[in-house]
Amino acid sequence: MSTSFHDIPLQSLDGQSTTLGPFKGQVLLVVNVASKCGLTPQYTGLQNLHDRFHGRGLEVLGFPCNDFAGQEPGSEDEIRSFCDTNYHVSFPLFAKLRINSAPRHPLYAALIAAQPHAVLSGNPQLRDTLSKHKLLPAGDTDVMWNFEKFLVNREGSVVARFAPDVTPDDARLISAIEDALG
Repeated sequence: MSTSFHDIPLQSLDGQSTTLGPFKGQVLLVVNVASKCGLTPQYTGLQNLHDRFHGRGLEVLGFPCNDFAGQEPGSEDEIRSFCDTNYHVSFPLFAKLRINSAPRHPLYAALIAAQPHAVLSGNPQLRDTLSKHKLLPAGDTDVMWNFEKFLVNREGSVVARFAPDVTPDDARLISAIEDALG
């Protein structure tokens, strides 16, 4: 990814126009989040990652998305309240965006193009459950579900992508973060 990655237009959760420009030079963990998902408790682990590595240059960035079985139906205010009340989230959250539905947000188009396939957890349970309910994504490079994680290095290049069921405390994710932090 070029420096234009940091210039992709976004909106903060409070509706302000922004970009990833303020995070240039930092390691980013970009995660699509949802309030009504079986994986929602990962907010705790994401906050723990933020607390543990923020001082070394990690920014966890949450991007709510309602593309996955409507599991993020709330307004931006409802999302903020949910995250504050239930998980004490202090990392940046952004306005809802489209990840697998058209039109795909340019941020996710860039992330997926740079890292088309995720590191899988090794446990087939999530994939089997999604398949059973006919919820697997249409394309093999699409984001599988809520809480998929993209790791972006300080130069703005995507260096890893982790499936939704790779938890924030997974040794592979932590190792990749530590490598990216240097």
